Amino acid sequence: MKKFSFSLDTVLNYKEQVLDGLKAEHMKILVRVRKCEDEIEQLEQTYRSGAREFDQKKRIGMGAQDMYIYDNFLQGVQKQIEIKLEEFAQLKKKEEAQREKVVEAKKESSSIQKLKEKHAEEYRKQEQKETEQMIEEFVSTQSAFAKLNE
Repeated sequence: MKKFSFSLDTVLNYKEQVLDGLKAEHMKILVRVRKCEDEIEQLEQTYRSGAREFDQKKRIGMGAQDMYIYDNFLQGVQKQIEIKLEEFAQLKKKEEAQREKVVEAKKESSSIQKLKEKHAEEYRKQEQKETEQMIEEFVSTQSAFAKLNE
């Protein structure tokens, strides 16, 4: 019997390549999400430390110009945080959409893979039947020759 071949192997290979590409793109987006989270955390830390320093200097006493500088600095950091939070929200939406694409591609690839496995199992069963039939025919032929030679 000839070697098993699956007629949809090229389609399966294509689907797996698409899936790999989608996974790679998803990982890139996840890296950007993590980087954005880190940047937000750094900005929030900068804001907290600046606010603490500002409060300490207010207690000690500071000039109006210094208060203005600190206030502008904190407002600028707060604006950067807001911008990064918007960027983070957009990246999360993009990541979710990409994850959906990966899941869908995985489903398509898995369904073809299961079909291949089913066909391979049917092929193995058919091959086993043919082997058993050949053995049975061989045994029958041997016994027929043995009876003729008696």
